[in-house]
Order: sequence, then structure tokens, then C-alpha cells
Amino acid sequence: MERNAFFDNAKLLLIFLVVFGHMIQPYIDGSVGLHTLYTWIYTFHMPAFIFLSGFFAKGFGNKGYIIKLSKKLLLPYILFQLVYSSYYFVLGKSDWLSDIYYPHWSLWFLISLFSWHILLYWFKKLPFYASLLIAVALGIVVGYLAGVGQFFSLSRTFVFFPFFLLGYWLKEEHVMALKRKGFRYVSIGIMVFFAIAIYYAPEINTGWLLASKSYFDLGMEELGGVARLMVYVTSSLMAASILAWIPSKRFLFTKYGERTLYVYLLHGFFIQYFREYDVFQVNGLMDLLLLTGVTMLIVFVLSSKPVLTVSQPLIEGKISYMKHTIKTSQ
Repeated sequence: MERNAFFDNAKLLLIFLVVFGHMIQPYIDGSVGLHTLYTWIYTFHMPAFIFLSGFFAKGFGNKGYIIKLSKKLLLPYILFQLVYSSYYFVLGKSDWLSDIYYPHWSLWFLISLFSWHILLYWFKKLPFYASLLIAVALGIVVGYLAGVGQFFSLSRTFVFFPFFLLGYWLKEEHVMALKRKGFRYVSIGIMVFFAIAIYYAPEINTGWLLASKSYFDLGMEELGGVARLMVYVTSSLMAASILAWIPSKRFLFTKYGERTLYVYLLHGFFIQYFREYDVFQVNGLMDLLLLTGVTMLIVFVLSSKPVLTVSQPLIEGKISYMKHTIKTSQ
């Protein structure tokens, strides 16, 4: 069955925004515009990415699924935890040595993704609305537990789980319904509204969108649950609005949407190097456009066949790209 190009286009856009968000993060404190752009992106890019991950988890429960999942997610987590620790040491970063229980930087996603699949074992036995309400309740309650944070990515696992679960429950026709003309018009208003709201409220703590801190750490111990519920509503509306504009047509670049895991795991080497040595500065529109171009280049390079061929043994434990390269060169 032919792949729906919509999903690959969506994943490609979202992985671009993941890298771009990491590129501009060091510069947001000095610019209201950059802070607005960064916060606006973070309202939806990970919730939408996680939603799509849940959508493609339909095969959960098949024979050997957990074993395959462990090889795909846990082994790369352990390997890249060690690799990034070594890389940080070479860069001279003081926090280079990280316990295996505390994921380095973006590696939290691998642990959480594995955990979301495990949680499906229980949640898929519940009715749709009941499972989603419980997942949202857990995401709200976990914020009151000060001891739950980045340890094994527990906070993010529970906070973002409703998006994964929603993706699991919905079918392709439900997702495609977002592309109806009526909602697309509404989605423009939603995206503009939140952009303006963020611009005029620069004091918004982006920690709410990162989902790795307790309400105590975010300075809202009593009303934290209400704030998180508002974040859920905001992220859901923004993710739906962005997905409504994803094209379903297959382009030359659509195929790169199949390789987002490689970009996600490898782009940190570029980002950390840029940050450590202050490679870029953002003092105007041209600098921002330069970062946009560099981001596109990083995504393209890390999605390319040479990079896939070299890194596949480390990321997937396979050598299929290498075999194909050798076969075609003979």
C-alpha cells in the first residue's frame, strides 16, 4: 500500500522545526521577536510529532513488537547516551558525564516513546474517552510531584502521553478531516491569535512547553494544574492548525520524512558545537535566514544516503543501506 505523503511531509516539517528551534534557542532572550517565534513553534511541534508517533503505533501488541521496539529505541538510547557524553567531554562541557537515568538533551524522546508504547498495553483496553481523560489527568497530576522530573524522562512521558494516545486512537480519515476548507480558515485565526498573545506576553515561561519541570519549579504550585490544562488546549489547537496545512502531494523532498529518527539523534552534534563555540550570531533578519538555511542543510545532510549508510548500524542495528550501496557499486 502506497504511503500517504501527508504524513511524511508533516514529519519532515516537524523535524525541521525541532532542529530550527534548537538553533535559535540561545538567542531568544535578547529579542522579543525570536522569543515569540521560538515559543510559538514549541506550542505545537513536539505535541504534533508525538501525535504522529502514536498514529503509527497501530501495530502494538503484535508478536515480537516489544523486542523490536527495544532494539529500535532502548539500544540507540544507551549508545547515544555514551556517545553524547564522550562528545561533550571533547567539547569541554562541564556536564558531560550524565547518569544513564538522566537522558542527555534530546534523548528523552527515545525513553518516552518506549514508555508510551508500554502504556498502550493498558490504555488501549479502555474506551477512547476514558483512556484520554485518564491520560490527561495523569499529565496534570504529575506536575504536583516535585520528585518527578528528568529522571528517565518521567515528567515528559506523562505530560505528552495524551498526544501519543490520541494519535493511536484516531484513524487516517480523522486526521485528513483537518484539511477541510472550513477548519483551514479557522486555523489561520488560531495561529495568528497565539502568535499575538505570545508576543504581548513575553514573560511566558517556556518550561511549560518543555514539560520537564514540576509546578513548584515553574512558580505555580497551586494553579499549576489549570495552567497545564490550558497548555493542553493551546497545543492541541496549534498542532491541529499546522497539520491542516500540510500538503498531501508527494514532492522530491517527501522521502526525507521517512528518515526523521536519524535527524533527531544526530543533529545534536551540530547544535552543541555551534553553541559551544558561538559560531552564529543573530542581529537581524539576514542572520535568521542564515540559520534557516543552515537548518535545512543539516536536515538534508542527515537524511542523505551516505549518512544513513554509516549511521544505520548504530541507530537501527542494521546494515541494509550498506549492503545496497555495495551491491549497486559492483
